Amino acid sequence: MTDPTTGRLQPVATPIGNLGDLTYRAVETLKNANAIACEDTRRTSHLLQHYGLHVPLLSLTEHNEARRIPELLQRISAGENIALVSDAGFPTVSDPGQRLVHATIAAGLRVEVIPGPSAILTALAGSGLPTVPFHFGGFLAHKKGQRDKELERAMLRDCTSVYFESPYRLVDTLEMIAKRSPDHPVVVARELTKMFEEFKRGSAQSVLDHFSKKNPKGEITLLIAPIELPKWMTRDAADAD
Repeated sequence: MTDPTTGRLQPVATPIGNLGDLTYRAVETLKNANAIACEDTRRTSHLLQHYGLHVPLLSLTEHNEARRIPELLQRISAGENIALVSDAGFPTVSDPGQRLVHATIAAGLRVEVIPGPSAILTALAGSGLPTVPFHFGGFLAHKKGQRDKELERAMLRDCTSVYFESPYRLVDTLEMIAKRSPDHPVVVARELTKMFEEFKRGSAQSVLDHFSKKNPKGEITLLIAPIELPKWMTRDAADAD
């Protein structure tokens, strides 16, 4: 049954690797949804099968999001609960869904976010770098010139910068950082929550040397330290020496 007073859009954070990270509330939300709007129906089908859920799926990608919005708003207005998921992590954050959330709010309809896994926060929490404030820049640009300019800005910021990067461009990106400042601290967080999870921490040059010898694979989150490290970091390093 649907109820026009309770229809809502429910962005649901899904596992970034380990399927056990889906929260109980997220499972219940997906189970009770009238439909799930998802970035990739195959990925979401695999997640639903793992939890024994059977819910109708519809594709919502960056290419069809605008066309889907009127249909989804109509269904929410009629009292349906529409869950929104991306392939992994938080929908709308470097993933489809921003336009749908904005349109739902603009239409005076309810948006209820179901929190959960995030590659950004997982990488930040395990990096050992300053966590507050931080800058999230999404995916680094494919074009070298644009990427180099963004990396330069990151190295001059007074906070930690966090980016998603392709494993195929990681070595090239680390070379750009090391060329500017080989001692600048960076962290590569790879395959977070998965079997081969790896945090590689150190100077840009040392991390570059590591991945020049070991071909990087999987999902990559890159963190770049601020231009000036806080006193507690430099003091801890001195104490360790």
